[in-house]
Amino acid sequence: MKDLRRYLALKYIQYLVLSSSNAVSTLLGLLGSAYTMILLQSAKVSFKSTAVLISSLAQADILVFLSLVSDMVSGSFGVSPTASALARILLTANAHLSCVLLSCVALEAYLITFLPLESRPLRTVRNARLISRVIWALVAAECALFLVDDHLRASSSSGLLFQLSSVAAALLRSLSYILGILLRIINVYIYYKIFFSMSPR
Repeated sequence: MKDLRRYLALKYIQYLVLSSSNAVSTLLGLLGSAYTMILLQSAKVSFKSTAVLISSLAQADILVFLSLVSDMVSGSFGVSPTASALARILLTANAHLSCVLLSCVALEAYLITFLPLESRPLRTVRNARLISRVIWALVAAECALFLVDDHLRASSSSGLLFQLSSVAAALLRSLSYILGILLRIINVYIYYKIFFSMSPR
């Protein structure tokens, strides 16, 4: 559907084109995700593997809403380091979830375009749900590590646990940065191939 394509275009611009989110793109993303979640409940939408990935992508924006609520609460009752760290980590989780899920949608588009018959056994609703759950679990583990690291830093802890969490968090941040760049390159390549394969020759 055209509305889902527009939503995907909005999310690609928000997470894979813009260097950082701003108030306008965040608000448009939230509104687009709310509309998409409602749209996916419609009987007119065929609930295939792509729809599962898009649904998971839209649900990821719940984290942005929770982050905004956390900021409002901490602003009303005084700035809390824990609340501030939680809001920041929720935004990080949303960005990482969105980037990976958008890349999954791009990969599926590539398979549909170039390997439609060969990839059909892989492009199932069950596999899409499994992939979405694995991505959510990995990002949740990442955020848990960041929260532990922030908590230990805030409490001025020292010792082996602090050193391990600090090193692990630093490595994970570096890995996330590199992965983000690779995903951008891969997405550009995939849509470049799809665009030129569909262009009249």
